[in-house]
Amino acid sequence: MEAFVLTRKSGVEPTKILEILNGSFFQSPIYENYGKIIIGEKFSPPGFTLRLGLKDVRLVLAAAEEAAVPMPVASVIRDHFVSGVARGWGDLEWAALAKVVAEDAGL
Repeated sequence: MEAFVLTRKSGVEPTKILEILNGSFFQSPIYENYGKIIIGEKFSPPGFTLRLGLKDVRLVLAAAEEAAVPMPVASVIRDHFVSGVARGWGDLEWAALAKVVAEDAGL
């Protein structure tokens, strides 16, 4: 998600990063589909909401804490989910995390 925001903020067409990521690095229908959702900012109707993503990442972090497994990246992701829900986007597609990152970047 950050890659789309970085390219956009740098003046590069976001479709170029999708071509690079999906064409050579991580060719996958998942990257293709979510990349298109992010680039087109088509976060509604949701397939899976930010609110549900927040619930799931909280469950993962609780299990990690119980097992004494640090998960710093998951904590950052949780913070992005919380930020999106706080902005009133809890019922949008979870890919709207890109919208959170973009807004944080001043876009």
